[in-house]
Amino acid sequence: MAPTAKNAPESASLARAVSSENTSDSPVVQDLRRQAANALVLYLNYKRYHWQTFGPLFRDLHKLFDELAGEVLESVDPLAERVRMIGQDPPAHPLELVDLATVSASGAMATMRGMVEEADRNLLIVIQEMRRAVKTAEEHDDPGTVDLFSRVVQVHEKHEWWMRDILRAGDGLSAPARTA
Repeated sequence: MAPTAKNAPESASLARAVSSENTSDSPVVQDLRRQAANALVLYLNYKRYHWQTFGPLFRDLHKLFDELAGEVLESVDPLAERVRMIGQDPPAHPLELVDLATVSASGAMATMRGMVEEADRNLLIVIQEMRRAVKTAEEHDDPGTVDLFSRVVQVHEKHEWWMRDILRAGDGLSAPARTA
């Protein structure tokens, strides 16, 4: 049925009712913005690890970090679009990302083990936050956000499993850093 002047006020009223909680200070909006920022920081960290990989596991870790970066990058747009969909702005400026993200940007690493341990710590933070965010979205009757977080957290859970398994094996991850 095409919109008419008669049902326009009704549509506007329904739209207000559906989005009444989607203010910039809404916990759901804050969770979405935080996870969009975290995803971008994780992406950049994975690319840094990819570029800085060395040692006996070079080829495998170099390829793995690039694959993980690609998978995380695929989550950024859905998170940012969900923020827009519910009427707010996703983080876009680098300073805003740093301010919102709860994961740390990668620092200088002397060992591959350090890179993998840092990646694992960051993933555990994101997984814990996303699990809480699912509960928050459920409490605010936002099934779209619940679904998005439920899908994206599985990506991070898979990545954390791999990092944990790499750390458990210990194969060649304690090699000294290269000297330039």
